[in-house]
Amino acid sequence: MEVAGNLSRKEQVIRSAAELFREKGYAASSMRDLAQKLGIEAASLYSHIKSKEEILQHLCFDMAAEFRKSLAEVEKKEVTASEKLKLGIIGHIQVMAKDLTASAVFMNEHRHLSQPYLRDFLLLRINYINRFKSIIEVGAKQGEFKDSIDKKLAVMTLFSSLNWMPMWYDPSSKIVPQDLGQQLADMLVNGLKK
Repeated sequence: MEVAGNLSRKEQVIRSAAELFREKGYAASSMRDLAQKLGIEAASLYSHIKSKEEILQHLCFDMAAEFRKSLAEVEKKEVTASEKLKLGIIGHIQVMAKDLTASAVFMNEHRHLSQPYLRDFLLLRINYINRFKSIIEVGAKQGEFKDSIDKKLAVMTLFSSLNWMPMWYDPSSKIVPQDLGQQLADMLVNGLKK
């Protein structure tokens, strides 16, 4: 995690807003609350950021880009579908663990985006989920995974398991994100195997 001194003022505003949104929820957070958290006048916030929603857009779309980048690296690898799925799960966990606060906001507060941002965000999310579903479909076609498995149910179960991680993971625990991802990947992928 970056030290506040290395962040631009705008990045400091976004980070503080993410903490506020996680604590109070996006809808219950105001720009006045954010200014108070930062110890500045509300009016001076607007020299760094246009609106509360601009902050939410930054958080959601920046996280989405990190998830897509991680998966793109995995998709390039010449490995079996089960290994690819495991690596995708590990990558997903590592992206979330980099910033648990932004991850929690990404998972829970995206619904407050206005149109067309909400539509664009949901399309990115559907595309990301479908890329995991494609890995499962390839694994089933190649005989690695049970053919009888409902691919949509499998991918939704996968994401239901992974996306709760910002709520319960304790970064001070002995398990590092790589190992946590490996354990989750083993549990989730082994259930699909023949």
